[in-house]
Amino acid sequence: MAHFAKIENNIIVQVVVVNNDIATDEQAGITFLQNLYNDTATWKQTSYNTYQNTHKLSGTAFRGNYANIGYIWDADNNIFLPSKPFTSWTKHTSSATWRSPLGNAPDLTEEQVSQNNANSHAWIYNWNESAYQSDNSTGWDLIDVKTV
Repeated sequence: MAHFAKIENNIIVQVVVVNNDIATDEQAGITFLQNLYNDTATWKQTSYNTYQNTHKLSGTAFRGNYANIGYIWDADNNIFLPSKPFTSWTKHTSSATWRSPLGNAPDLTEEQVSQNNANSHAWIYNWNESAYQSDNSTGWDLIDVKTV
């Protein structure tokens, strides 16, 4: 089955499945959908198996991510992206993701991992945009989601 995303103002508003017998290639699928819905909407094919520019089944990644409603269509880079999570984050086109200005969250300590594994805590790092805007050397907050 072929999956197609309907795009309005660079936002995904609908995702549909078209039989491969109809969508023999991307343009055939687009023509079918435009005729079905009697419009000239912008449609792009998307891969159900692509996530963060990696194909889950070791195939070729296609357009960054599987398109979901609310995702962004980046025509310049020919990729689908989730919504930008925070003002300070930047687009990372090679992985079709957003990155914090401080990079990845810090690693949990061995003790925190042990507590998580024992199910006594649930330590995670959570991005705090307000903290980052106040002091751009901070932003990752360590929280125990079991106590929140």
